[in-house]
Amino acid sequence: MLVLWIILGLVALLLIFIVALYNRLVRLRNATQNSWAQVDVQLKRRHDLIPNLVETVKGYAAHERGTFEAVTAARTAAQQAQGPAEQAQAENILTQALGKLFAVAEAYPQLRATENFQQLQAQLAETEDKIQVSRQVYNDTVLTYNNAIQTVPSNIVAGSFGFKPREFFEVGAEAEREAPQVSFPGAETPATDSTPAAVDAAPQSPAEPEAPPTPPQR
Repeated sequence: MLVLWIILGLVALLLIFIVALYNRLVRLRNATQNSWAQVDVQLKRRHDLIPNLVETVKGYAAHERGTFEAVTAARTAAQQAQGPAEQAQAENILTQALGKLFAVAEAYPQLRATENFQQLQAQLAETEDKIQVSRQVYNDTVLTYNNAIQTVPSNIVAGSFGFKPREFFEVGAEAEREAPQVSFPGAETPATDSTPAAVDAAPQSPAEPEAPPTPPQR
């Protein structure tokens, strides 16, 4: 009878241990989903800013049709991307297209001086910063979750209940890692003449007095 109670106790402890591991994995999986939702919010905000930005630049550089079409196509592809890996690839392409758009805008000082364009610059810059923060939080959460389902003993529970690894939201090459430049230098201050002022010429020595005229001879 004692042996039976011991066996039942061990089974109960094992069930409690399995339930605890399962609940931990569920919490970690939910955390990754919540973190990705935060990334998605910022990406959608970025996508919403782009049409206004394109229209603003188009008002000054309508002939840059190819650049506008590339940005629009990249935005559409980013909106239709599925999953973090595909989303990251689409966002990298969109970042490159936006870089070309701002390169066009840089050639038009009047455009850069408009209030609408400056507001879009600021909003896009703020959104890019939030995307980077959200991406880091998401990747950290995914790393914790993936480690949990791949290490003993929680990997046994993960395999039994169908917990799958999550994808990281990774950017591409180092050049693609940077957000598009959204601030432009103001009007350049006219360069001051760096040539030092001319030094006054040294005073000349006084001229020698002329010799008195020779008296006429008689």
